[in-house]
This record gives sequence, C-alpha cells and structure tokens, in this order.
Amino acid sequence: MQTAWFSKPVVVSVGVTGSTRNLSNTQQAIELLTTHWRDAGSVKHQSALRACRRATSGEVSPDIAREAFVEAAREAHILVE
Repeated sequence: MQTAWFSKPVVVSVGVTGSTRNLSNTQQAIELLTTHWRDAGSVKHQSALRACRRATSGEVSPDIAREAFVEAAREAHILVE
C-alpha cells in the first residue's frame, strides 16, 4: 500500500465543533471514512472508500479517489467549499 497524494487538498468540517481538516492524501481520507463519517454506508461513502483503497494500491489515480471523496463529503454536508 502506498500513500496516494491528491493534486489539491480537500477541506472538510469535522467533529462537534466543526473544526476544519485539510486532507491531502488517500490515507487521511480512508481514516476519516472509516472512523468518523456521518453517512457511513451510503453509496457515495462506499464508492469513496473503494476509490481511495484502489488508489493506494495503484489501480486508479489519486484524483479519481479525490473526486469520489469530494462527492461523499458533499453528501455528508462536511465539505468546505
């Protein structure tokens, strides 16, 4: 497994206080998707998790994983745009 870096960080709002986090790679995204996700189990959540895992194994580009993560974050209302 390798760390797949996004071309541009994804900014999300997390936790009760809504603190922001800048996610720069698939490992950070996977950690958030598996531990602190509001809509865990949704189609977009599962798609983002799968894409991030595939990017860490080199099957897809990090930017494909980034886009899937952005869509899941938007659905969960945590994406800072």
